[in-house]
Formats: sequence, structure tokens, C-alpha cells
Amino acid sequence: MSISETYFPTEPSAPEIKTAIPGPVSKAKLEELSTVYDTKAAYFVTDYYNSIGNYICDADGNKLLDSYCQISSIALGYNNPELLKTAHSDEMAVALCNRPALACFPSTDYYDILKKGLLSVAPKGLDKVCTAHTGSDANEMAFKAALMFQANKKRGNKPFTEEELTSVMENQLPGTSDMVILSFEKAFHGRLFGSLSTTRSKAIHKLDIPAFDWPKAPFPALKYPLDQFEAENKAEEERCLKALEETIKNYPSKVAAVIVEPVQSEGGDNHASPAFFQGIREITKRLDVIMIIDEVQTGGGGSGKMWLHEHYDVVPDIMTFSKKMQNAGFFFSEAGLAGDQPFRQFNTWCGDPSKALIAKTIIEQIKEKDLLTNAKETGDYLYSKLEAISTKYSGKMLNLRGKGRGFFIAFDLPTTALRNQLLAECKVLGLNIGGCGDMGVRLRPALVFGKKHVDILASIVDEAFGKI
Repeated sequence: MSISETYFPTEPSAPEIKTAIPGPVSKAKLEELSTVYDTKAAYFVTDYYNSIGNYICDADGNKLLDSYCQISSIALGYNNPELLKTAHSDEMAVALCNRPALACFPSTDYYDILKKGLLSVAPKGLDKVCTAHTGSDANEMAFKAALMFQANKKRGNKPFTEEELTSVMENQLPGTSDMVILSFEKAFHGRLFGSLSTTRSKAIHKLDIPAFDWPKAPFPALKYPLDQFEAENKAEEERCLKALEETIKNYPSKVAAVIVEPVQSEGGDNHASPAFFQGIREITKRLDVIMIIDEVQTGGGGSGKMWLHEHYDVVPDIMTFSKKMQNAGFFFSEAGLAGDQPFRQFNTWCGDPSKALIAKTIIEQIKEKDLLTNAKETGDYLYSKLEAISTKYSGKMLNLRGKGRGFFIAFDLPTTALRNQLLAECKVLGLNIGGCGDMGVRLRPALVFGKKHVDILASIVDEAFGKI
């Protein structure tokens, strides 16, 4: 019996398509909802009551195999019975009805929830956690942690001066800071004010919003297949590392932190080698810069390891997370990164015990069902299937990447129009799949995705390529 069958004995054996997508019911509901809510980005209206396992059901009763999973946020499939059990528990009821202001009034069970959940899978070298609300929020809190840590160190751990206390109330130096956060070209780190200044994936994300004058460095543009371009790719990564070091050294303000995704997800599923990330770590350590790894989309087991950066053998100073954890925050080890005084890294809730309970259940199921092994083995099988399709459609399916990275597999098409056409054809055939960057297609299935689902996905992708 497959893993999905142990959870979802009534999961469909194949997609079920009854209408166009979106169908008439979806269109009517979208029109209704649009009178009070922004629906311009909606693909269809989802019936979450009847979605199950690896299948998402829309308002018209269409059931699509889902390899996009709420933008990489569903770990255990739709309506997983273990998560529903947690949702109906007394612990969940108490957490929801008495939502604690955790920094001031932490709950009696929060230590146990964190210890048995998030902290049980803490990345190597990072043994503390700060919980947050969203991925953007987690990154902004990480920026604050790095900036305050660097400022406190510059101050020699001395008390604030009167000039600092006065000038900051006028948004002026020296009470504010001219330190900066460096990110990479094509990066995506969120849509809040600080995180948006480090996001560089699409102009539409940033237009009309005031931005910090923060630096960027180039991210490698690798050539594929990797084994045919080893020398070129090594040179490309060395070029990017050299540019990173020069930017840090020559920027007029102190670079407090560098933030990087293990795979640039929204910006096009751009990969780099372990040596590149090891190079970032060496440079940041040598130049006294905090290294933040953003695992908001890449974390949670989809790569075959709990955190994708574990494939690279690096230990950052801070690692942020969200999405598949159904919880958000950052891991760290240096105590000073939590802030040197109360109320500096603070908001009303500082996370949410209800989401930490869901994360705990997800983690327990990952361990109990060995879902990391499933992601690795099924990911290898998926890659082999797509590799065959890429050979068949070599002029259309380009730059297949992600071998050995579980479900973190992507490919490109020659144009944006062709990519969008492929996504639309896949939906017609019963596969919900996502795009990224200008021409990329990314895979983001749940950890319970199995080989039988791969066979369906590959068949639909093959047929869709034949139609475009």
C-alpha cells in the first residue's frame, strides 16, 4: 500500500474533468466574491471540503492532480486525517480561542510544542527559534535581528546614547541605521516593505512602493545539462562570488546580512551548486556579515531533506521558514540575534500556537511515514520521466533541472506565451501545475505524492507538449 493510500483510501485514481476550468460555478462565485474581495489572480474557486490527498477539487466538481499545492504550502495532502485530528484536539481549541500574546504571556505548553515540533528538526547549528506569521514576516524579523545584532556589536554592547534616542524619533541617524541587507538578482523574499526591497523577481511586485537603497549581487545562470557545462558553470559561479565579495567590500554602507534562497523559487527555480553556497558562507564569515538562508518555499522536506540547504553542507547564521511548515519564523543560535532587550523583536502575537501545533503534526508524520525518503525516491522517478519527455520535445522543454533534489524539479519553455499555454493545457487535462520566472515551470507536490501520481503527471505533461 502506498503512502497516499494509507492516508486517503478514497483518493481518486485519476483526474476527473467535468467542465472547462474555470467552469460556470467557479465563474459565478468569482464574480460574487469580486464585489468584496480582490479575485484578479484567482485561477478557480476551490472546494476544500471535497479536495483530498493529492487532488484539488474546484467548485464545479473538477478534480485535478495537484503538483502546485497552494504554492508549495501543502505538506501532507488535502484533508489529511492526522491534521484533522490535531485540528479537533483540545490543544487546538485552547490555542485558537485564547490566542496568546506569546512574548508577554507564553502558554504553559509552548515549550513542549516547539521542542517536539519545530526544534526537533532544527537545521544543523541552529538550536533556537523565533516564530512569526508569514514568510515575508519571518524574513523581515530576520533582517531586524541582523541589523540590531550588528549595531549592538558596533556600539560595543553599550547603552543607547541620548543622541540615538532623540534622532531615531525623527527617523534620522545615528538612531536609525544606514546598514543594508544584500540580496541576489531574481530573488524573492516577500512583499512587505523590508522584504520587498530584497525581492527582485518581477517588477510588478515592487512598482509604486518606496524602497531601501539596498545592494544586489548576481545569481548564477547555469547551463544544462550540468555534466556538459562543468567548466562554464564553475566560471559563472566564481564570477558571481567575486561580484558578491566586491559589493560587500565596496558598498558605501556596512552590509549587515546577505539573504539567499537555496533554490530561487519565484524568480524562475534557479539552482546553483553546493560550492556556490559554501562560497557565500566563506565570504560572509570572513567579512563579518550575517548569512540568512531563506527556506520559506524550499523547506519542509520537498527536496528529500528537511531543509534544502542541507544538500550544500553549509551552516547559516539564520534560516527562515514558512509554507510547508504551516508556521513561520526563523532558526538561529547566537543569543544576540533574539535582540538585546525586551520589545525590540516584538509584535502582539509573535507567532501562533495553533500553527505550531499543525507544524508539530506535519513533522511527526514526516518522521513516522519516512516522507523524506518518499520525496527523494519519488523525485528521482519524476526526474527520469521528465528527462524522457525533454528528449522527445527537445526544442520546447528546456533546461530540465533539479536532479537529486527531490521534488524541486523545474524546466523552461522558449517563450512566456508557450509556458502559459502549457500550464493551461495541463489544467484542461487535469493537472494543476505552476509557473515561475518568465518561462519556468516548477513542481511543488505534497510529500505524499507517489509514483502512481508521477505516471499521471508525466502522461499529462507529455500530451500537453504535444498540443502546443
